[in-house]
Amino acid sequence: MSRTAFVFPGQGAQYVGMAKEFYECFPQCREVFEEASEAAGFSMEEICFEENEKIHETKYTQPALLTASCAILRAVEASGIRADFVAGLSLGEYCALTAAGALPLKDAVQIVCHRGVYMEKEVPAGEGAMAAVIGKKPVPIEEICEKTEGVVGVANYNCPGQKVISGEAGAVEEAGKAMLAAGASRVVPLQVSGPFHSPLLAGAGKKLRKLLESYEIRTPRVDFVSNVTAGPVKDAEELKELLGRQVCSPVRWQQSMEYMIQNGVDTFIEIGPGHTLGNFAKKIDRSLQIYNVETVEDLENLKRELGGTEC
Repeated sequence: MSRTAFVFPGQGAQYVGMAKEFYECFPQCREVFEEASEAAGFSMEEICFEENEKIHETKYTQPALLTASCAILRAVEASGIRADFVAGLSLGEYCALTAAGALPLKDAVQIVCHRGVYMEKEVPAGEGAMAAVIGKKPVPIEEICEKTEGVVGVANYNCPGQKVISGEAGAVEEAGKAMLAAGASRVVPLQVSGPFHSPLLAGAGKKLRKLLESYEIRTPRVDFVSNVTAGPVKDAEELKELLGRQVCSPVRWQQSMEYMIQNGVDTFIEIGPGHTLGNFAKKIDRSLQIYNVETVEDLENLKRELGGTEC
């Protein structure tokens, strides 16, 4: 039996103008922006639609990207298209939890506002770094990280041929050199504000875990697949624990995708800015049906393909 998953992008997918078409075309999408702006205490329309530098500051990026993805989600849901599984890459987990009915939009926005601040402030600027390691040849990335002096480890298992390392800037640089020597095709430094998904953010994870005690997370109504475990999670307390751990733990995206595929998912719908997750999916299994909903035209194409209704 064919099964469908909604997947949501993480930080880095943002750009000025994201979800603007949906905002202009659908009242339910405007409502998302209004509700998110009220929850955050600043205008999501200004961050998402007007030229500004704040969109690339973590404390604004995270709630803005969440809002844009959830606005597009609202239009997808209004068309009658439903998911059997949901997952999100890093920040995208909060969109996935909203899609699963486990976390109200207002709460999700407030949580990620704090999450962005915690992550941005945990490590002084310039002390941490991240880099993508790319190449078809097998490279002992974990082993090299362990042997490198300083803090460095795998932050993201994205897809075959692409992992991301994170940690102290000097250690990331040295590990990258060793990986190139071991056969990696490229090691690409990422323009990020901190060493995300590394042990250096353990303090941010503890603060987030404590914050989550103030919020109610409900049992997801569809299977939610965690970045940390690459498996389904339903228990509210376990979800809070994993969301806290996620900021300082590797994102097991490839393994999460493989879990969903093994459980009958053959259709993946990436909801939000960009095509990153769709591109990862193609490298994991080329037989999958992959759709991206970033524009209204994308949504119309999706409805034609999957039989959705008018919003």
